[in-house]
Order: sequence, then structure tokens, then C-alpha cells
Amino acid sequence: MIFVRLKRFSIVLEGAERDGPAAFSPGQAVSGRVVLELAAAARLGALRLRALGAARVHWTESRSAGSSTAYTQSYSDQVEFLNHRDTLMAPPDNGEATVLQAGRHEFPFTFQLPETLATSFEGKHGSVRYWVKAKLHRPWSTVKKAKKEFTVIEPIDINTPALLAPQAGAKEKLARAWYCNRGQVSVTAKIDRKGYTPGEVIPIFAEIDNCTSRAVVPKAAIIQTQTFIARGTKKQKKSVVTSITGDPIPAGKREVWHGRALKIPPVGPSILQCRIIQVEYSLKVCVDIPGTSKLLLELPLVIGTIPLHPFGSRTSSVSSQYSVNLDWLSTIPEQLEAPPEYSAVVSSPEAEQSLAPPCRSELGDILEGPFFAYIQEFRFRPPPLYSEVDPNPASDNIRPRCMTC
Repeated sequence: MIFVRLKRFSIVLEGAERDGPAAFSPGQAVSGRVVLELAAAARLGALRLRALGAARVHWTESRSAGSSTAYTQSYSDQVEFLNHRDTLMAPPDNGEATVLQAGRHEFPFTFQLPETLATSFEGKHGSVRYWVKAKLHRPWSTVKKAKKEFTVIEPIDINTPALLAPQAGAKEKLARAWYCNRGQVSVTAKIDRKGYTPGEVIPIFAEIDNCTSRAVVPKAAIIQTQTFIARGTKKQKKSVVTSITGDPIPAGKREVWHGRALKIPPVGPSILQCRIIQVEYSLKVCVDIPGTSKLLLELPLVIGTIPLHPFGSRTSSVSSQYSVNLDWLSTIPEQLEAPPEYSAVVSSPEAEQSLAPPCRSELGDILEGPFFAYIQEFRFRPPPLYSEVDPNPASDNIRPRCMTC
């Protein structure tokens, strides 16, 4: 039989690693070849190729219609992104089979990906997958199949004004126990931007006021929220990507985080444009309060694929915001503290990078007097224009100074 003579039937994609799938971007051309190795001559029909990509969701929910009646409701939906067909080897017009000699045969192929595609994703209740499938036909025999998956990554550039905008928020909560008011806990947090890429460190600036009679514990975590949508119903799954825990704050005390570091581990980028699957991230700063529920403050995050540009994009985004919002000119500039020891950075993934603004007590009366206003006025002025011609030439009436005097 043909399949006894068939030594190899596989799909090879250009750019793929030895054991991993190839990765492509929307709009890119995908090239590869179907490899066919025969131990002896064989009669074949057709060799057809199909490239597919789709997002699928599915889950079930048990519902009760009474004390003894229960049923299961199923939810599913699908969105197709890619459907490409190609014939790599067609049968002759006379209907006879094609005879291939023993040896190795390669059939190249190329197809274009659409400009809009969702990032490949595997979740509990759904997935976004892309693959290439080849089918080898032979008269009066079963069809031989080969399949090769590949990865698509939708580019998300964080060098945009929307993702470079700072995120801040504040919340407070009354701690109650047995209808008694035990005081108030408040938290204020800020991060320098909304968009980050895996491997970056998020510096968290926060103030936690504990006005209760018991100690509280501050925490911060990156939360991933997977949302699956089918037939107008949503199913969500939340998981903690990474977290840090601060020191307990005694009763009546305040804790300040001067850029507490939270490193982003290797995670998939955000998926925001798919109709049935969404992957979102957020930074949650919470305070564990004994005897009552937690105080939660949530700041939105977007995990991108194109990292922060050190010069051009950040400069352009700041200049675009300068003409719109001038409130930042009146704030106190943050001063860099000394960098941590190398051993502290290497040994712990949660190494801290402190960016502490100067306290009013340290600056004294400078903030209140005209000297601080003078600094604010001239701090952002550009340097004088360079000129090779002296704008204030010496007068001819002035006698040159004797250098020996």
C-alpha cells in the first residue's frame, strides 16, 4: 500500500524552530513546504493545502429549575480569521493518478495573512489557534493528513499617548466589627504609565493610612482577566500573575511606597479586539484589614509587544501632553535615590527601585518663598542659542587690560 511506502509526510514552515511553532505578525506572508518521502514509486491523486485560524469558546453551566429538576446549559461561539485553500499537486485531466518515484519530494507554498488577526491564545474556556493542514489523496485509499500549528502575535505598541499616560487612584474604607467603627483605612496609588511589556518593572508609588486600632498588611498584584463571550453571556476567569507583600502597618501609622518594584513575568499580550475572547490586565493594590473585607484599588494595564522607546516616542508623547495639561509643572520633581546593591537585584526578582520625591520638611521654607517660584519659572527654559559671533563684542574705546598687572 502507499502508506507502507510513505516514509515521511510533514509540513515545514520557514522561520520555525526545531521543536517550536513559527511566529508571524498580521499581514505577513507565510511560506513553507510539504515534504513527501517515498520508499518506492507510488501512484497519488491530489495534494491539497488549507490554512485556518479561528477563535473558539465553549463552556457549560448547570442550572436548577426546581427542587429535583436540573439541566446543563451549553455556550459556544466561533470567529474565523483565516481560511486559505491551495492545491499543490492536482490530478491529471484524464483522471489517472500521478506516479511519483522513490525519494524526497517537496511542494512549496505561500499565502498572505490578513491585516487584522488576534494573538494566539490558550485559555480554560476558549482559544485562538492557527494551523496549516495538508491532505494527500490516492485512488481507492484513505486520505493521509499532516498538520502544523503556527503562532500569530498582534503587535501592540506601548509608545502611544494613551498607553504612556500615568494611572492613579484613591480609595478608603471604614473598618467595622460587630457594628462598631474601628477607624478608616485609605490608599492612594500611582504608576507612571498604562502600557508595559513582559520583563519590565512597574514602580508603584503609594500611600497607605491606617487609622484603625489594628495592624493592616498592604499588597500589590498583577491580575489577568480572561473574558469569554457566547450568545450574549460572559464567562470570566481571573488569575494572579505576580504579587508582592509589604510590611505590616501598625495602628495609627502611615506607609509610603517610593517606587516599590513589581516585575512583569513572561505573559501573553493583551487581547482587546476579539469579539468573543478578551485578555485584560490590571494592577491591584489591596490592604488586608482584620475583621472585615479587603480594601481594593485597581489600575488598568495593557501588556504590549513593542517596548518603550528610550528617546523618540516618549519625547513626542510628553510634548503632545505639554500643550494640553500643564498641571505637572507645579509638582515637585522626583529625585533618584542611590541604586540598590547588585546582589540585591540578582538574588530577588522583586528588587526595589526607589524614586523618592523630596519631603517638605527637608526643603524647609523654599517651597513657600519666591526662590522656589524662580526655580519653577526658569527650570524648563531652553539653553541660549549657539552662535560663533559674540553677541556682546568689546568696545573699541575700552583700553585692553594688561595681563602682567
